[in-house]
Amino acid sequence: MNNFKKELIKKKFILNGWLSIPNSFTAESMSKMGWDTITIDLQHGQNNYNTSIPMLQGISNSNAVPFVRVPWNEPGIIMKMLDLGVMGIIAPMINTKNECENFVSYCNYPPRGLRSFGPMRAQLVYGSDYHDNANDQIISLAMIETKEAVENIDEILSVPNLTGVYIGPGDMSSSYGLKPQFDIKDDPVYSNIKMIVKKAKERGKIAGIHNGTTDYAKEMIEMGYKFVTVSSDFRSMSTHAQNIVNEMKNNEKGKLSSSSY
Repeated sequence: MNNFKKELIKKKFILNGWLSIPNSFTAESMSKMGWDTITIDLQHGQNNYNTSIPMLQGISNSNAVPFVRVPWNEPGIIMKMLDLGVMGIIAPMINTKNECENFVSYCNYPPRGLRSFGPMRAQLVYGSDYHDNANDQIISLAMIETKEAVENIDEILSVPNLTGVYIGPGDMSSSYGLKPQFDIKDDPVYSNIKMIVKKAKERGKIAGIHNGTTDYAKEMIEMGYKFVTVSSDFRSMSTHAQNIVNEMKNNEKGKLSSSSY
């Protein structure tokens, strides 16, 4: 089994692609674009467990490491997606240390965690030594996206075997009474973004964030963010298509809402 985690962590930054469209050809096409990792979104994307199987098969033809954002911090779907062969789990709405401990336990085999053994596709893809190496290879990212999570960030970051945290700027903005949006510069959200990456680095954890534009993503990398998502398959397709239509019909560039996935 390849040392995916070590190879990713040593990069200056990890560029993550985002799949909202439940289509294997879209997944295969996106995975060939040069992303370091690519995430199937089961929370807000149109994907589910069954659509993820051919998508992962398509991703396997590339060098992108497959991730998934699960719909919730629930052991069944986390373990099933790991058995399918994803190497990274992003769990939404992690607000407390206890929730984070549960999340990490679902990602790890005993004695480190509670994960049940049955990696049918994962073992097929990664080899017979999958079980022996999985605990050290799976990347676990807890989403920080509420006031409660920000208040508990020190305790969340103290959880052993958690790889890192991932900022959800839309929900975090909403949690503070602001319009849900990416690339936010308004406080207290922007101050939280700066504070969280600093604390994560102090704890030896990686920090990730979802971005709407490359300019903002580059700013986050300079700030210390290691795992950066830029846009999504749906957003990229829609923006480009809208630009074409607007240029042809109205002679102007088109833009999507900054809150769109």
